[in-house]
Amino acid sequence: MKRNFFVFVLIISTVAIAQSQKGGGLPFPDSGDVTLPLDEYNKLLELASKQTRKPETPPQNYSVQCAELKFRVENQSVLGSVQLEGEVFKKGVTKVPLTTGMTTFDARQDGKGVPLQQENGTQTAVLNGPADFSIELKVGLPLRIEAGRASFSLPAPSAGSVRLALEIPGEHTFVNVSPGLITSRGSENRKTTIEATLVPGQPATIWWATREAVTQVVPKAARFLSDVKTLISVSETELRVAALADITVVQGTPSEFEVDVPPGYEVTGVTGASLQSSDVHGNTVTLKVDAAAQRHQFLISMERPIVDSKGSAPFLSFKNAQRETGEVLVEGTGTMELTATEGSSLKRMDVKETSPYLRALAHYPPQAAFRFHRQPSEVPSLALAWTRFPDSSVLAAVVEDAVVTTMVTSEGKSLTEIKLTIKNQAQPFLKVALPAGASILSAEVGGEKVKPVQGSDGSRVPLLRPGFRPTGSYEVSFVFMHSGAPFAKKGGSELSLPGMDVPISLLHWEVFLPERYQVKDFGGDVIAAGLLPAPFREGGVMSGQGGPVRAGIGGGIGAGTGAGTFVLAGGRLEAKLPGQVGGVVVDPSGAAVPGAQVTVTNTERGVTRNAVSDAEGHWVVSNFPAGHGKIQVDANGFKTLVQQMNYDSARPAEYLNTLNLGTVSETIEVNAQAVPMNGRDYDRLQQFGGLEKNTRKQAANAASTNVLNLQRRMAGVLPVAIDVPRTGTSFQFARALVLDEETKVTFSYKSR
Repeated sequence: MKRNFFVFVLIISTVAIAQSQKGGGLPFPDSGDVTLPLDEYNKLLELASKQTRKPETPPQNYSVQCAELKFRVENQSVLGSVQLEGEVFKKGVTKVPLTTGMTTFDARQDGKGVPLQQENGTQTAVLNGPADFSIELKVGLPLRIEAGRASFSLPAPSAGSVRLALEIPGEHTFVNVSPGLITSRGSENRKTTIEATLVPGQPATIWWATREAVTQVVPKAARFLSDVKTLISVSETELRVAALADITVVQGTPSEFEVDVPPGYEVTGVTGASLQSSDVHGNTVTLKVDAAAQRHQFLISMERPIVDSKGSAPFLSFKNAQRETGEVLVEGTGTMELTATEGSSLKRMDVKETSPYLRALAHYPPQAAFRFHRQPSEVPSLALAWTRFPDSSVLAAVVEDAVVTTMVTSEGKSLTEIKLTIKNQAQPFLKVALPAGASILSAEVGGEKVKPVQGSDGSRVPLLRPGFRPTGSYEVSFVFMHSGAPFAKKGGSELSLPGMDVPISLLHWEVFLPERYQVKDFGGDVIAAGLLPAPFREGGVMSGQGGPVRAGIGGGIGAGTGAGTFVLAGGRLEAKLPGQVGGVVVDPSGAAVPGAQVTVTNTERGVTRNAVSDAEGHWVVSNFPAGHGKIQVDANGFKTLVQQMNYDSARPAEYLNTLNLGTVSETIEVNAQAVPMNGRDYDRLQQFGGLEKNTRKQAANAASTNVLNLQRRMAGVLPVAIDVPRTGTSFQFARALVLDEETKVTFSYKSR
């Protein structure tokens, strides 16, 4: 080995001497000296002049990054764990504060015990660093229980983030945390769980409602009465039950009630003002309530599928009730024949006698009603059987009211206007079967003109027009002319209305005859309007759109204002109840005045009622005492109207309020004349002979607004030339329930 090393040194020396002899390289410097470029030398001087940097030290010796708190409430304590994660920056031993205000049972890191010290009430861990740490503490806190409330104070550790998971006995318990933010709530297995984020370093107060008392006392035995009102609905696929339970506690403070649910039924909902939570276990529903309340009300809904056309009605029963009573109401959806057979303590009753709260739950007409008082040895039973029928088709259109006005000339020609208030779902045309010699002159839908259509099987009037799709009632009208036969000096005549393929609830027909003829012996398939029952007279349409019309006792419609008349505004007569005062506000032309301020005052008692007239001029006030009073009506652009009245609350009346043009500062005071609402004067007409006895009164009646409007339309508006009678006598007739058939009236006449 020494020989090899000597040979290597010799070779190197020989090579170096050979290179120096060539003269191509720089000479080697002497020992101890170094040759450097000037730039490199300056850089070395600059580096030598800089001071050496000392290593940086952290601003603090440790850091607690996050804290995870998990607690559960057990008896009178709050137990759980605190998981702290962080880092020690300082080399060597460092004291790290962990928790304050908690009782610590154990402290561990990586499964090994951690030494703790207590300094000023703070648990401190002694840790080596620099290193990360993760410490788990087993801790406990005291629980404060007050009347109706439980709470505890939780000191949040000083960490970057603090998260809490808390488990409390009882389902759906409402827990409050302050300060802090609850991020989730859950309830299962009779326990409530919350998750929250706390403010680091600040104590959080956590509380919830509880039924535990401060001092434990021996509770009294609970005694209560139950009254269950049950609605049973038989639908196409399900048997639904809605039970309105009323519980009255007579002794003790029960905190929960148990309800037996019939087999096969699914509970779909439980609500109640005092209800805190509800649990369903098998066929039992547990209702947890506020024990301080002495009365509880619950609405329990359940249902089961229908597999056949019969079944037994279910009855809910509260366990340990001292007395159980109730009512049962049965309804069916759709078209069906439903039979209910009662048994045991169940007794049938009138549907009208059932509780109004129970009837309010029903969506369809009730079929049967029962009541029961459950005895200890008896169980009420109700057997249901039903037969379902297919639903019939719905009418496409129906006429609520028909107002017909006919003018007859001395030449025997007749001009008739028919106004229909119609509800239409989908019918496009009205088929009109005109009598021979008649033709339609014009037609309107919703106030705009439309063109009638002539078909092979009769004329048709459009019921709709482009862009017009009403959702409620609207008006369709048409005018037709009939050639008729000229009048002689005396004889008989017949007028007829066409059949229409839409059902008409009530038809009112006014016939205006020339004044030169005296008529009698009316006949046909109509009756005098005065013979209609009171509800039809009051609900019927008796006027046109021109303003209020007054129907006299003679059966015709005139313009008289004497006693014993009906005031009809906007086309309808409003019936009043005892203690009500109403009226209609119109202008001098008879048009309705909406938005008028009406003040009704009883001057004897100082009672005042206020109202505002609607779009049709109507107004009404209630609970007005009898006695002397006044009505004051104010409207923009009109003089103030003050009407004196003597009101009888047992005989309600309407008043006609006619305003004159002027300013509000001007006042007109008159005596108000009540218009009776019962129409007793019509009862004098018992048969058509009554119409003959009142012929002289009818002859004195002028034409109604409908006739006047038709006369104006004839003057250059309708495409026909006809001698319009300016004076004459109006007669009014009526017919109910008309469908696809003619309506006729006959009479005899003679020239005056």
